[in-house]
Amino acid sequence: MKSLISKSDQETKRIAARLAKYLKAQDFLALCGDLGTGKTTFVKGLARGLGIKEEQVISPSFMLIRQYKGKLPLYHFDLYRLDYLEQVEFLGYEEYFYGEGVCCMEWANKIEELLPAEYLQINIKFLSEHKRKITFKSVSDRYNNIIGKL
Repeated sequence: MKSLISKSDQETKRIAARLAKYLKAQDFLALCGDLGTGKTTFVKGLARGLGIKEEQVISPSFMLIRQYKGKLPLYHFDLYRLDYLEQVEFLGYEEYFYGEGVCCMEWANKIEELLPAEYLQINIKFLSEHKRKITFKSVSDRYNNIIGKL
């Protein structure tokens, strides 16, 4: 586990863009944190690191998922409005989880029983108006190595 302190949205995006350098197809990032902590901001930085214009990235809360094309496809889930687990199952989530891109899921804690065996959990916590604590927690050696490089 490793924590970093971000003092601005731009710094949060830089941290995420740096993380993107180490990702490969079928990597899974589980983003957790209260409403408004910067989960979508983090995804924008991740997108930039994958060669996707961050302006394209918007929260998919009404659609559950958005897909972006870059060096690797980015599958951006937002489960904030998820009412039933079946909604994710209906999407054919396995095609995304085990597909050709990187999955980044906001509110992943809502479907813990469906998460892949290996993933990187990213918790974002308010410290002040602009300051955030970003904690990376791995459930596999692969992600431990990535955390060490951050």
